[in-house]
Amino acid sequence: MARSAAQKRNGKAAKPGYVLDEQIGFILRQVSQRHATIFAREIGINLTPTQWAALSKLSEVGACSQNQLGRLTSMDVATIKGVIDRLTARGLTETSPDPDDGRRLMVSLTRAGQQMADKAAPNAFTISKETLAPLDAKERETLMALLGKLR
Repeated sequence: MARSAAQKRNGKAAKPGYVLDEQIGFILRQVSQRHATIFAREIGINLTPTQWAALSKLSEVGACSQNQLGRLTSMDVATIKGVIDRLTARGLTETSPDPDDGRRLMVSLTRAGQQMADKAAPNAFTISKETLAPLDAKERETLMALLGKLR
């Protein structure tokens, strides 16, 4: 790339207006990739992050509609359907028609699904702890509060 006359005179490259390394989206993606690596190493069972989110949320709230579970786990309709289909094929969740609205599909954990959620929960705490390990307690609290504001 050709340098401008001013760059040639002072020997310095002009600082671009947009520096990728300083952008929130890029930084969040790097942090997310680091977290995903920690998750894969520490979860201890054969679950993806989205499968863990579904199991964990069902353990927390109990049976709910597939659409509601998607909203609670921030997954779109197609993603939550695929996640539940795979978990059901593994015997970890089960679906049934909603008795109040036959058009709605209810999702619940099976006994094996609840056992897996219980087994994985300590590992999930470890994952969160390791992800935040570079920060002190006050920084962790501040980060979580700030990220909560950006949701």
